[in-house]
Amino acid sequence: MKTLQVKHLVKKYGDHEVLNIPTLELQQGNYWIKGPNGSGKSTFLKVLAGLIPFKGDIILNEQISMHKAPVAYRMAISHAPAEPAYPSFLSGQELLNFYLKIKNGNAQQVNEIKSILGIDHYLDNPTGSYSSGMLKKLSLLLAFTGNSQWILLDEPFTTLDMSAQNALQHLVHSTRNKGFIFTSHHDISPADISLSGIYHVHNKTIVIEPGK
Repeated sequence: MKTLQVKHLVKKYGDHEVLNIPTLELQQGNYWIKGPNGSGKSTFLKVLAGLIPFKGDIILNEQISMHKAPVAYRMAISHAPAEPAYPSFLSGQELLNFYLKIKNGNAQQVNEIKSILGIDHYLDNPTGSYSSGMLKKLSLLLAFTGNSQWILLDEPFTTLDMSAQNALQHLVHSTRNKGFIFTSHHDISPADISLSGIYHVHNKTIVIEPGK
C-alpha cells in the first residue's frame, strides 16, 4: 500500500506562517482538500510536489524522504497547477516529450489520455496560442503521463467545460495504483469520484471532515 506521510511541516512566506502541519498520513486513495481562498490549499500541493521549500519532511511508502532523496521523491509525484502557465514559445508536444523522458511515460499511455481528454492537433502549436481550457488539458495530460505514485490536481475542473470535466472523472476512475489529492471549489460527489477522505485547511493545518 502506497502511503504519504507529512511530518512537522511548516511553510512560511517571510515572517507569515501559512501552514503548520504536525503530522498527516494518507494511504493510497482519492482525497479532497477543501478551504477558502487564501487558506493554503495550493501552497500545500506545491509543498507536496517539491516545488517550494519548507521545514519538516514528507515521506513516501515509509522509505523515500523528500529531503534525503529529492530526485526519487519527485519522480513519484505529479502536479497539475490551478492556473497552468508555460513558456509561450514552447509547444505542448515539446513539453510532453520532456515529460515522457523524465517520467518514463510511453506513447500508448499518452494516446489513451489524449483520447479521453479530447486533446487533438493543437499540441503542435506554441502554448502562447492556447485558451485556458487547452492549457488545463495540457497540464492534466502532463500530470497523468508516466509512472507517478501520487497525482496532485489543484482546481482541476476549473476552465473545463462539462464534457471535459466528465472526461477527467473517467480518467481518474480508470487510473489504477495511484493516489490522488484534489483541491476544488467544484463539488465532488461519490458519483463523480469515489473519495477516500475529505480534509479541510483549518488554522494552518489539515483536519479531516467529521464523518469522512
